[in-house]
Amino acid sequence: MRMEDLTTAAAAPFEAEQLADLATLGLRWDGPVVRQSDRAAAYRDALAELDRRGLTYGCTCSRREVREAAAAPHGELPEGAYPGTCLRLSPAERRRREREGRRPAIRLRAGGARVEAVDRRLGTFGAIVDDLVLARADGVAAYHLAVVVDDAAAGVTQVVRGDDLWSSTPRQVLLQQLLGLPAVEYLHVPLVLGPDGSRLSKRHGAVTLADRLRVGATPEGVLGWFAESLGWAGPATELDAAGLLEVFDPDALPSGPTIWGAPRRMETTD
Repeated sequence: MRMEDLTTAAAAPFEAEQLADLATLGLRWDGPVVRQSDRAAAYRDALAELDRRGLTYGCTCSRREVREAAAAPHGELPEGAYPGTCLRLSPAERRRREREGRRPAIRLRAGGARVEAVDRRLGTFGAIVDDLVLARADGVAAYHLAVVVDDAAAGVTQVVRGDDLWSSTPRQVLLQQLLGLPAVEYLHVPLVLGPDGSRLSKRHGAVTLADRLRVGATPEGVLGWFAESLGWAGPATELDAAGLLEVFDPDALPSGPTIWGAPRRMETTD
């Protein structure tokens, strides 16, 4: 169990709620909870290795400058990618930024590497990886570096997550390769969306586990709804965690998202 709390280290009550929800659903984990906020040394070591090999550089671009640079076309780089502006600054511009007291973030010198990632459900996806941020200007490790280091440290062999993160996977695959870390198997799954097709949130009503229990649902009913939404069980099914494992079939996942409150899934076609 890993809490990805690099930017939310002060949100301990939310962590307690999340762990309690998992326990209520019958989910257990091995060993103590790992918190990214406690693992800064591991991220610094990985960053130092990349720096030793000449694969990093400082970036003093402001958020506005990053947005403006990413909005312009840059050959094969994907839309919205950072084009390496700080690698091409004139000496005068570098001195100006130093006088302004800008603290640099650390970026990967990706060199326009093309990387392929393989997903169990979606197949192979290739992308040009841009010069992603590895550490923020305040020294806090960025998400992509942290999760790659943590997955390797924990011996993770399979990553299952929402398909909204699929496009970022080549970045993590490249970092695995550059750091000499084991490759992992990926499975990106469809999301649950609100009736309006947007990401599920509080405005869509009682959507958290605590909300569902307050309106009379049971943990077994919630797990049954999960199974029904994926086509693994019929309506009004109740399952405990062990029962959900019996019907679990990762190769029979739907092609599109589930719509909260709808009797059927939204399917997509190629």
